[in-house]
Amino acid sequence: MSFVSILMGSKSDYEVMKKCGDTLKSFGVKYELIISSAHRTPARTKDYVIDAEKRGSKVFICAAGMAAHLAGAVSAMTTKPVIGVPLKGGAMDGMDAMLATVQMPKGMPVGTVALGNAGAINSAYLAMQILALSDSELAVKLSEDRVMQAKKVESDSKEIEVRI
Repeated sequence: MSFVSILMGSKSDYEVMKKCGDTLKSFGVKYELIISSAHRTPARTKDYVIDAEKRGSKVFICAAGMAAHLAGAVSAMTTKPVIGVPLKGGAMDGMDAMLATVQMPKGMPVGTVALGNAGAINSAYLAMQILALSDSELAVKLSEDRVMQAKKVESDSKEIEVRI
């Protein structure tokens, strides 16, 4: 069974990353969500990544604030795609997490999405786009979602637009 693994650095990240899980669930994509810290529980992180790969994890989504080393640590442990979600917090209010997530050494890629809620949701979409490369049913669902998003913009505009 294939699934997406979501790792968060701490419980305080859950309210944001729940949106990632909810997005995956709305498309029927199976996922796991755990708390594991690159710094406080490195052995747990490594054990989880190894086990999740064996059980069918195809993409890892890693969310962390401040130093945000979780995505990089996971990238060092797997050749599966890793998506980093930088989160707000600390003295720099997320800028440090964003910089830490995008600045990976060559050969250790982490796909980085937006900060916070938008990033959590986009990480789910990016993971699904990766899965859709070999899942035509999911590819159709994503295409249909794009059409619905466009229709919503047009509908919203019609409610308020003013034209000459």
